[in-house]
Amino acid sequence: MRNVFTVLLFWIAFLPIICAQDEKPPHEQQDSVLTVTLQEAIDIARQQSPDVLYARHNFRSSYWTYCYYKANYLPSLTFTSTPNFNHSINAITLPDGTAQYVRQNQLRVDANLSISQNIALTGGSMFMQTNLQRLDELTGKAFSYKSTPVTVGYQQSLFGHNSLKWDKKIEPIRFESAKRIYAETMELVSQRATDRFFRLARAQTNLEIAQTNYANADTLYVFAQGRYNIGTITENEMLQLEINKLNEESNRLNAQLEVDNSVQDLRSYLGVKDALPITVVIENNVPLGSIDADEALQYALQNSSDILDLQRQKLESESSVANAKASTGLSANLYMLFGLTQTGHDLETVYRDPLNQQYVEVGFRLPILDWGRGKGQVQLAKSRRDIVYVQAEQARNDFEMNITRLVKQFNLQSNQLHVAIKADYTAERRNEVARKLYLLGKSTILDLNASITEKDTAKRNYITTLNNYWSLYYSLRSITLYDFEKNIPITEDYQLLIK
Repeated sequence: MRNVFTVLLFWIAFLPIICAQDEKPPHEQQDSVLTVTLQEAIDIARQQSPDVLYARHNFRSSYWTYCYYKANYLPSLTFTSTPNFNHSINAITLPDGTAQYVRQNQLRVDANLSISQNIALTGGSMFMQTNLQRLDELTGKAFSYKSTPVTVGYQQSLFGHNSLKWDKKIEPIRFESAKRIYAETMELVSQRATDRFFRLARAQTNLEIAQTNYANADTLYVFAQGRYNIGTITENEMLQLEINKLNEESNRLNAQLEVDNSVQDLRSYLGVKDALPITVVIENNVPLGSIDADEALQYALQNSSDILDLQRQKLESESSVANAKASTGLSANLYMLFGLTQTGHDLETVYRDPLNQQYVEVGFRLPILDWGRGKGQVQLAKSRRDIVYVQAEQARNDFEMNITRLVKQFNLQSNQLHVAIKADYTAERRNEVARKLYLLGKSTILDLNASITEKDTAKRNYITTLNNYWSLYYSLRSITLYDFEKNIPITEDYQLLIK
């Protein structure tokens, strides 16, 4: 009799494990399953997630904006032509100074080739051009030519706002910031993929817990019925076991729904179009135990796009002040033109013995009475500049405090992860002992339920702690653009992005 009872206890002890293996989730029973680790999920996300595609297009937009800026400092070659036909009555001035209406029937054709170059130092523009015109008098069937073999000119705002000079300070910073933003976004993609990965990991863990708990509850309920029939347990205890079984069955159904939703969320973010079931594999290895706060702050100040943005905002505010000053007070524009010109009735004569031509124009503008509008504009620009400086200083302080806070959280999370791993193992062992003691009649149902709750809580806490660790890890990589594991800066192949 004792041997029979021992065999019965053996089967009752290991039946939940067998049942849990037989009751696999529906996606594990299918032929094709996408099984990914955390690093594999991150690699997929960094290639095809919607956030990555958006970041690539955003960077390309910044790149072409930067190319447009650089083109402003390179010479440009332009061909223009404005042929026109005139068949109308117009007023003309005769050589004696009188005017009269004359019927005109003319065709004018011209061709102009010019090359220009902006001068960043002064904000002006130098140009050189050549021009040829032909005028046909259709009524008299006569024609003539006018040539301008070469013309050199220069135009300049003497006291105006030199946008070329300020752009040369601002635009390179803007583009460098765009490159860093792209690299930071890639690390944030890793963080978001990590969160979705562990959301599915928690869901799968909850389903495994629910299946195991249901199998245990069902086995204990069957065993309790036999003990109740022989009078070794009370009806209240048997009913408690039945309630446990029903609760675990409900938990199992809810856990399966949570798995399905988490799979869809992860599949959508990874950009996986095939409707394959996804299962995740949790690895316990972690790259770092702790990070030095001062070192992280140094890398963040060197590499973060936020610091560059603060610098750019200061320069833009200074540019606004310079523009406000240039818009008030004395302003002047200079236009100079020097070249050669000639006319004739054929192409040979219009390029023979060309005549000199010069043209100089200077325009002035000096407000006499504006009731303080100019002064108000300047003071307003200065006030906005001062606000930008104050906000930038506050933002920098907040940035430094945020770095320190993140490092402390990461280091604490690293320690908590080791505690969570040990707690998970200990709670699992305690539950096994509590279940065997209950089967032997040496503990109460309350002790068994407490051990189950502790086991489930420890397992979930381990998954959550691991999620927090990796999330903080990639947050620090994003904000510092530094790989603390390999001790190298984080960068991307930007040339590949614009192909």
